[in-house]
Amino acid sequence: MKNLTRHCLLILLETSVIFGCQPSTVAEEQSDTDSSENVKQIIEEKNAQLEAWYKAGMIDSAATHFADNTIQMPPHQPALVGIEQYKESWKQSVQFGQWEFDLQTQEVKQSGDLAVELGKYTLTFTPNEDSPIPAINDKGNYVVLWEKINGDWKIVWDAPVSELPLPTPVAAE
Repeated sequence: MKNLTRHCLLILLETSVIFGCQPSTVAEEQSDTDSSENVKQIIEEKNAQLEAWYKAGMIDSAATHFADNTIQMPPHQPALVGIEQYKESWKQSVQFGQWEFDLQTQEVKQSGDLAVELGKYTLTFTPNEDSPIPAINDKGNYVVLWEKINGDWKIVWDAPVSELPLPTPVAAE
């Protein structure tokens, strides 16, 4: 009888292990989708804050949404590597005028502590009178890698891709 009980427990344990390793069910897949939707909402809220902070020139505030090891890859420029380089570059840029972004999240794919955001953007830069940067009207697509760090979603990689052609250079006289 003792061996029969041990045998039954062993079969029950093996069955638990086997069924515990099966592919996810529809209900489990649905919870992943719900999680991606929750992360999408968080990202959209952070993007709204970023839009306001860039417009107001509040780069230290904007930097709170970026990881320390962030890499931002602006079009037609070298990448900004690390939070200090990001802040230094943007603090210089906002001195020359007003930057207005419109960020539209199209889709978010999330797995664990990582999420990828696919979106569209428009950018309007209005220079001040001392600006070496001309007025800019740009639009395009972007991909952002977010990572949950210490319970907060942070931008790790930011890659905007302009849809507009480069302006034609003016020939020197």
